[in-house]
Amino acid sequence: MRVKMQEKVLVIGSGGREAAIAQKLIASEQVAQVFVAPGNPGMQAMEGVIPVNIGELEFDALKGFVEENQIDWTFVGPEDALVAGIVDDFQAAGYPIFGPDKAAAMLEGSKDYAMRFMKRYQVPTAKFGTYTNSQAALAAMEHFGFPLVIKADGLAGGKGVVISPDVASAQAEIKLMFKKGQSQIVLEEYLEGSEYSMFIVVGQDDYQILPLAQDHKCAYDGDQGPNTGGMGSYSPVPQLSEIDYQKMLTEVVSPTIVGLRDAHPNYRGILYIGMILTPTGPKVIEYNVRLGDPETQVVLPRIKSDFGRLIKAAIDGEKLPPITVSPRACLGVVVAAQGYPKAPVKGQILPKMPHQEGIEVVYANVASQEEELVGNGGRILMVCGQNTNLIQVQAQVYDYLARINFDQCFYRKDIGFKATQTKF
Repeated sequence: MRVKMQEKVLVIGSGGREAAIAQKLIASEQVAQVFVAPGNPGMQAMEGVIPVNIGELEFDALKGFVEENQIDWTFVGPEDALVAGIVDDFQAAGYPIFGPDKAAAMLEGSKDYAMRFMKRYQVPTAKFGTYTNSQAALAAMEHFGFPLVIKADGLAGGKGVVISPDVASAQAEIKLMFKKGQSQIVLEEYLEGSEYSMFIVVGQDDYQILPLAQDHKCAYDGDQGPNTGGMGSYSPVPQLSEIDYQKMLTEVVSPTIVGLRDAHPNYRGILYIGMILTPTGPKVIEYNVRLGDPETQVVLPRIKSDFGRLIKAAIDGEKLPPITVSPRACLGVVVAAQGYPKAPVKGQILPKMPHQEGIEVVYANVASQEEELVGNGGRILMVCGQNTNLIQVQAQVYDYLARINFDQCFYRKDIGFKATQTKF
């Protein structure tokens, strides 16, 4: 019997992604205790996981906590902290931390930078153009056709992408983005095909690819409505052939890693590649520099090997241990506040979520009010299941949800339908 090490870890962030990361790390033989800053009240029921009331951008306070509590290493969840330079700040103070530095985080922090990176290193992606005023962007629309993809250049919490079906809607959206203060926007040709989420743990000299997932971005059933941060996800993705997966590795992953080694040789962190399988092959929609939400909640449970050991090896510059993956399927459905993503309501009292074998409730945007959990806007929680295959786990999760009465909330009834052809 192996003895659990006594390392203490700090996870930065507050959402469902960070809850899933904390849960996976506390299960590691490397880790004895996990703190999450700021965390959320729903994490208080997780054994060995302690929320800490320090904001993710309060770098000095976070470093003080690391020093006072002798934290061994830190895992950064959200993009805001990475783009703001938390890794540079921690490393300058001598604190081990997992995540890319500020310069590398621009792969997510600027859509223009990411597209120019792909062009430079010959990573297949969409035709694009970057514009610094509405007049130039409006004049360029004719070069892309419709639907037209319009992206805010900076961070937008997963909601900075608009797909405009016609000239009138595109004109209105472009003007609105600049009116809201965007200094530049990116226009892209619309790519047709199925989207897939790939997460890569990047170490000093090697990398490990985590299980693939598929995210459902649109708010409503049948991929209708506005883009959100994600309404649910599942893994594996059996509809993707091995031939197409290998094309992703050779045509997308390989040149991307070559580019990382050249442009950002000190990259130690997660790289997300949002891919779309088009009729002419896989192409990249976007890069992120961290784990995704809601994919993390279905990807990490499928990893059988020690995730903490993998991350610690990346931080220390050691060879990354191989990962082993469970054949079992995971699927999660997000319960969001009524009005999300444009005007989500807050303060609704959440029902008690009964325990059920094979079901995990992962809390995200929640607050505590008189010893009850209430919604705090946006994506409130995610109901995740594990089972032998996707058909079984999809039915399991939706059967559980059907027995819960949510007030002023909604969820999609078709998460996983692209793999199972089933809706609820």
